Amino acid sequence: MSHEDAIMVRVYLAESDHELKPLVHVLRDELGVRGVTVLRAIEGYGPSGRTHAASLVDLSLDLPLVVEFFDAPEPARAAIARIRHQVKPGHIVSWPVTIES
Repeated sequence: MSHEDAIMVRVYLAESDHELKPLVHVLRDELGVRGVTVLRAIEGYGPSGRTHAASLVDLSLDLPLVVEFFDAPEPARAAIARIRHQVKPGHIVSWPVTIES
């Protein structure tokens, strides 16, 4: 079994931000980062404290989104630097991880 150091990155968006497609395009097509996943949350809130939630009577188009990706440290840091301007300040988090192979 071998191990590889990497960085996991999460980017927090809302559907109303309309940044998902451009962000995924940059990550996949321009930067070629590994392991991109997009998650659609059922509820969340941000700095405003306003809750964004889905319910059976409401088809919200402003639910929270999480774009998660990982790569080796240098490409991950380059990706963060490249996408930083596409995302609101404070909406990108990262931490070191180990890829098991």
